[in-house]
Amino acid sequence: MIKRVNTASYPLKIQAIRAKGQNLRFYVYLPMPLASALGIEGGEEVSWELLDRKELHLVRKSPGTLKARKRA
Repeated sequence: MIKRVNTASYPLKIQAIRAKGQNLRFYVYLPMPLASALGIEGGEEVSWELLDRKELHLVRKSPGTLKARKRA
């Protein structure tokens, strides 16, 4: 029997922005449902860990404790 794991998928596009006189920058936005599920807050420090050309890991420098939230 194959055990299936439910995963959530959040497709997004990487934005490329070039400000006048500056180098091109790429931005990746974290969808709110995903940020909320992980307990990520604005201003939190993260870094990328490159595993191969198809996979990146987002590493949190100091993850806080996840607080239980009331269901609406």
